[in-house]
Amino acid sequence: MAKPAVFLDRDGVLNQEAGYLHQIEDLHLIPGAAQAVRLLNDHHLFCCLVSNQSGPARGYYSLDHVEALHERLQQLLETEANATLDAVYYCPYLSPQAGGTNPKFTAWSAWRKPNTGMLITAAWRYDLGLKASFVIGDKATDIDLAHNAGAKGILVQTGYGKAVSQGDYQHHTIPDYTAKHLLDAVHWILQNHL
Repeated sequence: MAKPAVFLDRDGVLNQEAGYLHQIEDLHLIPGAAQAVRLLNDHHLFCCLVSNQSGPARGYYSLDHVEALHERLQQLLETEANATLDAVYYCPYLSPQAGGTNPKFTAWSAWRKPNTGMLITAAWRYDLGLKASFVIGDKATDIDLAHNAGAKGILVQTGYGKAVSQGDYQHHTIPDYTAKHLLDAVHWILQNHL
């Protein structure tokens, strides 16, 4: 039987929102994020990063830089709470209309949220049931991604979350739950859906 998963956005959910991270050492975890991932690990819930990372398409930095940021993220999670992400997916592509300039990564992609490509790929590879899964993010597009895939969407109030809730960023959305932060979101999942 396909198992449920928790899909996590990166910036503003796991690590502090700081725009485009040109320096690896500028990636810092949001307080409680590592403990939240550890709780998911402890309950054997598949925990997967799904992130739009348009830096390479905008010509800001290389794919290797994005990989290095994710290595730091994994190291910080492990150091702080012996926590681990089961899989990491990200979309480096961006359409020309949206600002893509590097020809290698300037393209429309089914992986770019709110499109469901990253979730479908993870579901096929790891035998995940998307209808029993959750997406946690700080943007309306994360909630759209969840609903497009038939999953539940949780909007955290870290990162851009408060601005989304107030209608000041992206567009109006109706999350299945609005959480103070990632740890609150994970507690809601564990208390109500397991």
